Amino acid sequence: MIRVFIVDDHSIVREGAKRIIAGTSDMEAAGECSDGLEALKQILENDYDVVLLDIALPGMNGLDVLRAVRAKKPNLPILILSMYPEEQYATRVLREGASGYITKESLPNDLVNAVRKVARGKRYISDF
Repeated sequence: MIRVFIVDDHSIVREGAKRIIAGTSDMEAAGECSDGLEALKQILENDYDVVLLDIALPGMNGLDVLRAVRAKKPNLPILILSMYPEEQYATRVLREGASGYITKESLPNDLVNAVRKVARGKRYISDF
């Protein structure tokens, strides 16, 4: 079972991600939060298989969370979920240590495939 931690400041996005994940037999939404500082605390204190992380967050932005997690848990797959187009951020977040990048406009099946791929230790970027 792939344990996914969902971090987004919009509750409707978190709910959507949870429903997509709940609809798969090999994943579970193991936690969620809406704030970067709380996300960092939860990620460092708990064991997750994949973190689904928004870039724009209150408290601490997603890129800072990514850097802080990389320093403490370098092998934890982090999939960036963002409203920003891939061409704007994908290369940058991969350079910072993200395992993948997916936009909020992606299809639910793309999210499932992305989570599975990064959980296996691979990188994910859609065909943009």
